[in-house]
Amino acid sequence: MTARLLIPVAALAWACSATSTPTASGTTSPSGTTTTGTTTGTTSGTAPAWYAAFGNGTTVTVSGNFVVITSNGLPDHKSPYYGTTSPQYEKYNGSNPSFQLNPNSIRAQTLTFRMPITPTKLGTPSPTPLGPIGVAINGVPIFNQYAGPNQPLTGEINSFDQYNGHPQQTGQYHYHVEPTWLTRTSREALVGVLLDGYPVYGPMENGVFVSSSALDAAHGHTAVTREFPQGIYHYHTTGDAPYINGSGFAGTPGTVSQ
Repeated sequence: MTARLLIPVAALAWACSATSTPTASGTTSPSGTTTTGTTTGTTSGTAPAWYAAFGNGTTVTVSGNFVVITSNGLPDHKSPYYGTTSPQYEKYNGSNPSFQLNPNSIRAQTLTFRMPITPTKLGTPSPTPLGPIGVAINGVPIFNQYAGPNQPLTGEINSFDQYNGHPQQTGQYHYHVEPTWLTRTSREALVGVLLDGYPVYGPMENGVFVSSSALDAAHGHTAVTREFPQGIYHYHTTGDAPYINGSGFAGTPGTVSQ
């Protein structure tokens, strides 16, 4: 594995063509396993409670002031990007009539995400790189709203599978938009965390769709959630650009190595 570093934009140009916040109820998560789909993950007893939502083979531990999540990046749902001989293969059956399979196939990765245990809000958002900017609760990387340097997802969206993900050239499967496998039972669900330690939720809150215009420049706001009854700053997925994150990380970002 490479040394831990925050990957700069240039290094992943090919990837796709300060204030403490409230804590969740309970300060630690029970040691053990949690399930997101087909397999389980392991969470350290010293990690904040809400990280118990991470499963699908992920491990969640604490190192100093950081939560560390390791993952192989394999989605726990079916996809046309798995090989046709894989039990996880499923022909595209989504609703996009313009869907086109890209030439890449899903491959296991070695990913380590380090997020601050206590997120610290920045005065001005910090730009996100191409490549992973966070991780979903099933261990799949979250990417930003671009297909390449400042290139919109307009055409690339047509290669998203039925759960809104696709792999890049090295086989790293990822989500740029709402991961519908994770919001299939609730559009208000916790879906992941960005590298700055702030959580990401689905497109609804209190039974109402959240509009991009109701969010700040980073595509987030502070409100009560199921995991944070006292309120926390968090991001929302939306159906329009920038989808998950806007002008950058709202907080000081951690790192990712791969």
